[in-house]
Amino acid sequence: MSKLPVAVIGAGLIGKTHIDRALKCPDVELVGIADPTPAAAEFARALGVPCFPDHASLLAEAKPRGVVVATPNATHARITVECLEQGAAVLVEKPIADTLEDGRRICEASRAAGLPVLVGHQRRHNPIMRKAKAIVGAGTLGRPVSATVLCTWLKPRDYFDAAWRRQPGGGPILINLIHDIDLMRHLYGEIESVQALASNAVRGFEVEDTAVVALRFRNGALGTVTVSDTTAAPWNWDLSAGEAERFPRQDDVNAHFYSGTEGSLTLPRLELWRYRQDQGAAEGWHDPITQERTVVHIGCPYSEQMRHFAALVEGREEPVCSALDGFRTLEATLAVTEAAATGQRVLLPT
Repeated sequence: MSKLPVAVIGAGLIGKTHIDRALKCPDVELVGIADPTPAAAEFARALGVPCFPDHASLLAEAKPRGVVVATPNATHARITVECLEQGAAVLVEKPIADTLEDGRRICEASRAAGLPVLVGHQRRHNPIMRKAKAIVGAGTLGRPVSATVLCTWLKPRDYFDAAWRRQPGGGPILINLIHDIDLMRHLYGEIESVQALASNAVRGFEVEDTAVVALRFRNGALGTVTVSDTTAAPWNWDLSAGEAERFPRQDDVNAHFYSGTEGSLTLPRLELWRYRQDQGAAEGWHDPITQERTVVHIGCPYSEQMRHFAALVEGREEPVCSALDGFRTLEATLAVTEAAATGQRVLLPT
């Protein structure tokens, strides 16, 4: 089988991750990089990959069948739509867009072109999450009751040298919390409503540094999330799951807790807590509860995402996170910002 010609638009931090995974993927041929900076041109030259100053020239000359859009959030819709119109399927980094209007544009363009859009919520491709999805999907937890999620850590001062990270849209709600909301949706289904509080008391920037969120799922379960990028704490997916090499992994830390009528599950350690049925019917807290742990092979979610993207373009697999799925996660995340700003409960569309 011939390799799928793929290009990457944007050669920043996350763009370079996609470039690396594309070069290592046996199903993909990296046919071009689009980025206007001299540093990107030098980077591409060192790799022996053609570099283009913009996505229009890349599409015209390299003619990829699949494109990774790894550019600033505000450009996602324009670039993704133009790629689709030129006949290329798209893997667009999260969030799918920075506004609901632009998110809808991408969904509509995907339908019109008959081409798939995969949204880069890479955690769904982690073997840990695949196992968690199987456990919850099999009904092992019983009826979902609650979800408790932590996303608390400390970003260094130089992280905020970029002005946009001190402004609305550059805070932990849209950058970090969106990942956790996506995982909660992935396991528990659609969110009915959200309530939230946000604070910028520590750093005093225009954007929030801390937020707490209460969610009601359509299946009746309730969820809570605390997100902060100004705490000296390890309780977050990135440090505990070990997805990115740039973060030191905390092997004994959990960040997600899902509880149901028949059992509870922690992530990323995949600890399943249940009352043992072979010892008779358990009545509740006076009975002994057992813990089972599944240890999965460590896998790079970005590598699996690239493999899946190639299979998606070839029509061999269904999208793990479609444009509509990514839009629903953006919708719920922006509802958090609205709820925090207004102090009101925000209902999500059905």
